[in-house]
Amino acid sequence: MATNSSSPDDVNSGSKGGSDSRLATTKLYRCEECSKQFSRLDHLKTHMRTHTGEKPYRCEECSRQFSRLDHLKTHMQTHTGEKPYRCEECSRQFSRLCDLKTHMRTHTGEKPYKCEECSRQFSGLGALKAHMRTHTGEKPYVCEECSKQFSQLNNLKTHMRTHTGEKPYKCEECSKHFSQICALKRHISTHTGEKPYRCEECSRQFSRLFILKNHMRTHTGEKPYKCDECSKQFSRLGHLKAHMRTHTGEKPYKCEECSWQFSDPRNLKKHMQTHTGKKPYRCEECSRQFSTQGNLKTHMRTHTGEKPYRCEECSKPFSRIHHLKTHMRTHTGEKPYRCEDCSKQFSALGALKTHMRTHTGEKPYNCEECSKHFSRLGDLKSHMRTHTGEKPYKCEECSKQFSELCNLKTHMRTHTGEKPYRCEECSRQFSERSTLKKHIRTHTGEKPYRCEECSRQFSELGSLKKHMRTHKWRKN
Repeated sequence: MATNSSSPDDVNSGSKGGSDSRLATTKLYRCEECSKQFSRLDHLKTHMRTHTGEKPYRCEECSRQFSRLDHLKTHMQTHTGEKPYRCEECSRQFSRLCDLKTHMRTHTGEKPYKCEECSRQFSGLGALKAHMRTHTGEKPYVCEECSKQFSQLNNLKTHMRTHTGEKPYKCEECSKHFSQICALKRHISTHTGEKPYRCEECSRQFSRLFILKNHMRTHTGEKPYKCDECSKQFSRLGHLKAHMRTHTGEKPYKCEECSWQFSDPRNLKKHMQTHTGKKPYRCEECSRQFSTQGNLKTHMRTHTGEKPYRCEECSKPFSRIHHLKTHMRTHTGEKPYRCEDCSKQFSALGALKTHMRTHTGEKPYNCEECSKHFSRLGDLKSHMRTHTGEKPYKCEECSKQFSELCNLKTHMRTHTGEKPYRCEECSRQFSERSTLKKHIRTHTGEKPYRCEECSRQFSELGSLKKHMRTHKWRKN
């Protein structure tokens, strides 16, 4: 610590009129650490504590220490609740004068602190310092529990509640508690129904600004989030994070009932309803109930006939997006589902599951009339018509009715003359696939039907049955 070498005589040697001004502005005391100068010795001593780290002033309430007495006095107001500084515009009160001054800028719009990197302006110096870390990447606040780092102290404080379980913000309507004030504000809107953010394109309203921003991408088609693994793009960061788990295999969301794990929390919520049996969404047309609103919307298309998903290759419409995706494989030839028993591949998972029953022999669909079992639900439904006599498929040409759609389609060829099945050996064409198969045997010589009486073989089942009558006739 050194003082300026000027003597009092030197100071007073100037004109009388300017002596008082010079005495007021002269800084006699200089810091040897950083060369900052001060006009008073006590100011220099206080400043030196920023270098030594000395904090001689201690709070008797919480033992927190401070380098300056005025800082301790200001801190004490956090215990007493005293807020002596009041905003004349909105009557909000503050414990520190500097906080009031910073607050006043929300009314004046003044933003005196400017970022030299991106020219963004801020009303408070602390806000600028926090912003600068987005450029430097600095994260000085470390969680002592899990070592996670944060660029802002309030973010660390909020994060600590994930360890302590503290939820200091309470809803006065339903007494639900929250760990963040922003979460409480969002929740409050569920009671008030307030949706202040409106889409200018479709007039849809939202309770939160970021939800509106995400929604706007449905109009603009913007997908700013890109997967580094497969280059797939997404309109929302949460969707990208969920997608990334398809690459990592991570499934952090676990069902406490059955330990089944999920990569997406929404899928866990849907799954939980299989345990609770809760189906809060009801169809007004047929009273059928569903566990998710999405399933209800999809079901409603069975009443409206709506098919919003259209194939770009053949223009065929579908009521469900996954039906369209499965259909697209008929154009691409993709068959991603493979049977581990016989290596046969399928374009749809359901087709693989049905096929697996040919190996396991499982027939889970049971006819209540005759107890006959079937491996496919569609086969059971078709079989049931043999009991009911129902023939829902009608030919518009001749009014003939059929119990199965495939039989109607085959019948229609008798009117159109269409013969889509062609023999590669002789180019002869047929209206039915089964007829083509029979014909092929005339070329291959295959005779798969064998008589158990005399071992004679036939290429067609009808021929075998006719032959069997000759044995029956001889026995008689």
